[in-house]
Parts: sequence; C-alpha cells; structure tokens
Amino acid sequence: MSFDIAVRRRLDGRDIALTCRADARLIALIGPSGVGKTSILNMVAGLLTPDEGHVAIGGERLFDRAAGIDVPPADRHAGYLFQDLRLFPHMRVEQNLRYGRRPGGNLSQDEVLTFLGIGHLLHRMPATLSGGEAQRVAIGRALLSAPRFLLMDEPLSGVDRARRDDILALIERLRDEMRLPILYVTHDMREAERLADLIVEMPGG
Repeated sequence: MSFDIAVRRRLDGRDIALTCRADARLIALIGPSGVGKTSILNMVAGLLTPDEGHVAIGGERLFDRAAGIDVPPADRHAGYLFQDLRLFPHMRVEQNLRYGRRPGGNLSQDEVLTFLGIGHLLHRMPATLSGGEAQRVAIGRALLSAPRFLLMDEPLSGVDRARRDDILALIERLRDEMRLPILYVTHDMREAERLADLIVEMPGG
C-alpha cells in the first residue's frame, strides 16, 4: 500500500510538517511528546486541515491544497485508534462496537470478535475493562468502521507491561493477515523497530 504524504500546518507558533512517500504495510512516526505526531494523524484523517500539501493513500488523493481536494473525514475510511480510546462510558462493549459499524466492511462483527478475542466482553461497561481489554474493543470499533487504512496513536499507552506483547502481536496480525496499511505513532523506538517497515523520526525542538 502506498503512502504519499506531504503536509505542513502552523500550530501554536510552530510548524508541524511531514513528507513521506513509501510502499509500506506500517509506517511509524516517532518523536518526543509535543512534536506534532498526533497532529499529523489528524491531518491524514481530515480532522485538521493542512496549510499546504497533499495526502494520498493507496493511490487515492484525500487532500490536495493546490488542487482544491479535501475529502470529508467520514469519506476517507480511516479507522482511527485515538490515544484516549474514546469508548463511550455509558454504553456496553456491544453498543460501542455497534456505534462504530459502517456498511461496506470486509469483516462481520462475529469475525472481529473472534479475531480480537473479545466476545466475552460484550455485556461489560468500559469502566470495568483492563487497559488491554479496552484497547481491543477500541481496535474492534475501528475495524467495524470499514476502514481502508488504520491510524494508531500511541496504542500501548494505556496497556500494562504484562499485556503489551499481546497488543503488539495483535497489531502484527492486523498488518500481516488483514493487510490494512497502518500509520502508527509512538515514542518507543523498540516498538517502532518491531512493527514498522519504515520509521520516520520527527525531531523535537
């Protein structure tokens, strides 16, 4: 899957920019907190408009400032895994999954439940889930949104060390078995080296 991203946005008095063109299954953006990694994901998702540049994934141009192209976020078909997960606290797991569902996906809910091993969690409330369980539910909601690609923002930040390997292995399966291209944000080089075909370092300062 080809990534062709060249964007720049001025935020809070500093320039946030990324230029990356590659055929890759998973690209990791790595750098210290505050360098703008999440802002890059938001630009790719269409939640933040670049001042200039373009975004094309899999040959589909999602944004091009010069050409006047700006595909609405809902039509970009990005499965976004936010750092804070954003599960609805008043909804059971099953309702959270159903909320994210969109037509046109390749996976049924049963297939997603089996793949993630979360079928036994359907009647639980988010507050009762462990970090790893909540992460799996959030991934399930992203997969049920019929994504063409995934955006993952620090997906291990809320997972205890004992469960990190489980989530890393799950992300490897998403990359290899489901073949969903992934743009992945982390500050951990070991994590990036394990997962990524390409590592892009965003310098601080």
